[in-house]
Amino acid sequence: MAILRMKRLRLLAVRSRKDALLRELTKLGCVQVSETGEELRESESLRPESSGLMALRTRQTSLDHALELLGQYAPVKSKLLAAKPELAGEVFLEDEGIEDALSAAGRITDRHEQIRRLAAEESRLRGVVESLQPWMSLDLPLDFSGTERTELVLGAIPGKVSLRDAVEALAEAADEAELFPVSDDKSAHYVALLCMREQANAAQEALRSFGFTAASLNGLSGTPKEAAANARAELQKLGGEKAALIEEIIAESVHRDEMKLASDKLSTRIATAEAEERLMGTETTLVLEGWAPAEREAELEALFEKYDCAWELRDPEKDEYPEVPVKLKNNQLTNALNMVTDMYSLPAYGTVDPNPLMAPFFLLFYGLMMADMGYGLVMIAAALVGLKKLKPRGGSLAFCQLLLYGGVSTFIFGALTGGLFGNAPEVIAGMFGSDWKGLPALFSPVRDSTMVLYGAMGLGLIHLNAGMVVSFVEKKKNGNLLDGVFEEGSLWIILLGGILLALELLGLVPSRMLHNLGLSIIIVGAAMLLFGAGRHEKGFGKVTAAFGCIYNTLTGWFGDILSYSRIMALMLAGGVVAQVFNTIAAMPSANGVTPLSGILFLVIFLIGHALNFGLNLLGCFVHDLRLQCLEFFGKFYQDGGKPFAPLSIRSKYINPEE
Repeated sequence: MAILRMKRLRLLAVRSRKDALLRELTKLGCVQVSETGEELRESESLRPESSGLMALRTRQTSLDHALELLGQYAPVKSKLLAAKPELAGEVFLEDEGIEDALSAAGRITDRHEQIRRLAAEESRLRGVVESLQPWMSLDLPLDFSGTERTELVLGAIPGKVSLRDAVEALAEAADEAELFPVSDDKSAHYVALLCMREQANAAQEALRSFGFTAASLNGLSGTPKEAAANARAELQKLGGEKAALIEEIIAESVHRDEMKLASDKLSTRIATAEAEERLMGTETTLVLEGWAPAEREAELEALFEKYDCAWELRDPEKDEYPEVPVKLKNNQLTNALNMVTDMYSLPAYGTVDPNPLMAPFFLLFYGLMMADMGYGLVMIAAALVGLKKLKPRGGSLAFCQLLLYGGVSTFIFGALTGGLFGNAPEVIAGMFGSDWKGLPALFSPVRDSTMVLYGAMGLGLIHLNAGMVVSFVEKKKNGNLLDGVFEEGSLWIILLGGILLALELLGLVPSRMLHNLGLSIIIVGAAMLLFGAGRHEKGFGKVTAAFGCIYNTLTGWFGDILSYSRIMALMLAGGVVAQVFNTIAAMPSANGVTPLSGILFLVIFLIGHALNFGLNLLGCFVHDLRLQCLEFFGKFYQDGGKPFAPLSIRSKYINPEE
């Protein structure tokens, strides 16, 4: 598989056919409309196209907001793992039903705003009722402020203040004033101040030093009891009005599906309007520039013939490569790895699609890290259910496929290591008095950890060299063969010499001649590496480049290969944790299996393995991803590709039929 070859499109069309042409391009879904070239933007005869983009976005926002409100007032219980409904693509390009859906959305939003206003009024009335509680024993109208000669002020004094001290201070300041206690609570004394009008200021000033604050009961009439009763009656009335409005919103839920479809229709119209704003035109013509896959050229030519367009489809120039959008062409196996590539970065146009190269290594490493038949079966079952029930697309499809293939790999290596939820078969057999040693295993991460470590590093060496092969081929393809010879080629020569030395040192092929040959090959490779590092430098730069090359090569390769020890570490950790949970679960059955010990075993077994499975599922993915992105991609990968985003049907709630 590879990166799809793109072609630069330039189109000149009649303005009167613009809407129909954009509609057809949306149905095809293979043209990314881009900004026109600088020479066209600077042309005085051309002007940018306008569209009602903001109005469309506003209308869609109102629909989505109304759907959110329906979700609050009339929630729908969706089926577990239910797939989105599907409709023919033509439906998303029609205007029918949009206005009716917008009217329903407007009614929902209007009722919601009324409910908000009523809720605010309810909050105010509750505050009124609460503020009247301390005054319920007062048998005076709240709007009574005194007589012609006297003034009545209701207020509160902090509870920690002595009322006797306040009364004495009041008597000194205003000899004809009286302070009547109404009620008390933990925070305050509620009092009524009665005084002559000419002494009102002096009386309040004297009490203010004790923390006196006048009560704010403006706008209320009648006694506190009557005012509270009126507020409660108003609250009950508002509650009825709110309930009626909520019922009206719930009644609008019959339009839920219509609003979802209308929102998706507007999404598609917004995509068209965004593309339209990138066009340039005159009174009678318009100019479109963009990108299209070369494999769709015949379809586009047939379409343009129908609309009497003038067009050009050409291969991009080298200097245009940074602007060319990238679309990966993958099969069912490599499509799963799109998820990994998207998390890192798309490859630059004109370089290598990493997915076919990465797929076997990613799945191999993942299976080795998990290595348990039970966990593999759980992954396979979850993936198959998701694929069947959800009918996923795009990133969701890649995730389900990756889960499926990872589960198959996990099951295979679990069979090789004899792992079925750790050592569950052996532990369960032991609970019933059997001395069975469990499932057969080709190797065990617990017993053969050293061998697994060496194997992991050996796989790492193969993985790194595979990346170097890709790098060498790309350099040769781009006319940089010497760079490949001095960089990758010299390392391969050193590696060959190292293998010959290792064979002799380990006694596998005892031969002094082999020792000398291996050493000679290493010296030749090292000389090539040093020469290649400094061949573009001058003077003392050759020396510094040589020393830098030695340091980077030694530390880089040592660190890279050591990174693959994580395969053994995760494999060992997952197996040991599984065994620990199995042992703990079997402890209640140490003196024989009983119904209670069986239940305890099942509970501990399920909880423990659920935790271990979840931890390993994420941990193995993260560490596998690191090996691919840091170690493998570092040898050849050129990132920075821009994703191909063609003008097509967009949807959130309903999928267009494929």
